[in-house]
Amino acid sequence: MEWYLTVLKKYFVFSGRARRKEYWMFALFNFIVSFVLSLVDMGIGSYNEIMGLGTLSGIYTLLVLIPSIAVAIRRLHDTNHSGWWLLIALIPLLGALFLLVVFCFDSKEDNEYGPNPKTLYDNDSGNSATVEA
Repeated sequence: MEWYLTVLKKYFVFSGRARRKEYWMFALFNFIVSFVLSLVDMGIGSYNEIMGLGTLSGIYTLLVLIPSIAVAIRRLHDTNHSGWWLLIALIPLLGALFLLVVFCFDSKEDNEYGPNPKTLYDNDSGNSATVEA
């Protein structure tokens, strides 16, 4: 839940980097919330089968659209890709498959988008310690 809230706190932050854990935990919680809201929509009769969306799940989808794009761009930065690579998702099937693979890549070392987010700097000794993915 902490990772989900971290992404929401960075609502309009498109710069920097996002670890795999941050991206995938957000995706997991986002899926769970969307699924539960769809069930609630079906229960109260506000689910539209043609659109595949209900009132509550539609509002939620609009609310998390910007943070979803932002965390995806930060995840691309972490793999040393430009955020513009997100547009490759517009290519049917292959674009989404490509992004899925890239989002699974491990963090790259320090790059133009910032330091490796998996590395924590110990302020007292100046040494760095690596954290698990």
